[in-house]
Amino acid sequence: MKELSNSPSIPNLARGIFLEIGENPTREGLLRTPERFYKAIQYLMSGYAESIQSVVGEGIFESESSGIVCVKDIEFYSLCEHHMLPFWGKASIAYLPQNKILGLSKFARIVDVYSKRLQVQERLTKEIAESIYNFVNPRSVAVVVEAQHLCMMMRGVEKQSSKTRTEFSLGLENLSEAEKARLWKQFEN
Repeated sequence: MKELSNSPSIPNLARGIFLEIGENPTREGLLRTPERFYKAIQYLMSGYAESIQSVVGEGIFESESSGIVCVKDIEFYSLCEHHMLPFWGKASIAYLPQNKILGLSKFARIVDVYSKRLQVQERLTKEIAESIYNFVNPRSVAVVVEAQHLCMMMRGVEKQSSKTRTEFSLGLENLSEAEKARLWKQFEN
């Protein structure tokens, strides 16, 4: 995974943007903005410098039951890869363990790793589900992400109240119809 270098290129790009839009990069209010922008981009893109293996670490345990585990409303913030505008929302994850479970804090860490990259919501949803499925090999996993996108709200169609919901699941074929219904019921309010 690549970590942002400490080179002046990102602050210089910010200064170049100011010049292109007719702003004065030496104006008092903008003097330190390129460096602040660099720090913000470093943080917002920190998922590229992390691996799922490092955030999960030793957070996998033997399962003592086979009941549904659900972690709901994990907040996240990301940048749309099409416009580099923010989108944010909540991810909810439910799975039926087989032999292993994942420490509860690891769900939020997995969401953070993938959301702190340039993203589309559909891929974010899929990546979260696949990583949980690969780490603990559950009978089934389902992920629901609901988010708002500034690319829909402040430009283009300008729809302020729109929300996007994406779902991705793996292993549903391993469940009875009753278990599938119970799994999806976890995402109801």
